Amino acid sequence: MKAVIVGCGRVGAGLADELDRAGWQVLIIDAVSSAFDRLPSGFGGTAIRGDGTDEDTLRREGAEGADLFLALTEGDNRNVMAAQLGIEALGVRQCVAKINDPVRAEAYAHLGITTLCRTNLMTTAVLGFLGQAVPDKPGIYAPEVPHIHADGQAHSIPEA
Repeated sequence: MKAVIVGCGRVGAGLADELDRAGWQVLIIDAVSSAFDRLPSGFGGTAIRGDGTDEDTLRREGAEGADLFLALTEGDNRNVMAAQLGIEALGVRQCVAKINDPVRAEAYAHLGITTLCRTNLMTTAVLGFLGQAVPDKPGIYAPEVPHIHADGQAHSIPEA
């Protein structure tokens, strides 16, 4: 299994390490070389300094056809751009973009991008810890994708 991670912050580095330990082929890209200091010394994947929103860079580094593409930079716009490239140009199987703004996270899901909303996840976690009522706001918004039945008809179902 091949994973491409754009953004080597704490989350990106942690996921890169865990996927690498699980036997995945991991490519992690960040614009800042020092970000790779977060990776453990035994990391067996590939760390590339570059622009994760640049199609040529992603193709050159082997991102095309990846099983998993995670856009985890600190910028919502950058993550959406990287995710769109992964989905539309690189044919990745599964793609997730980290989005901080809950309104935008839901809107991008309607446009076909699975989004991870850190704001909703943190709000829910804190309220749950405090024993407060937890709002019904998802941490991950999955787009509806067409599903082709044996009869050849397309039906929309939530992505699993």
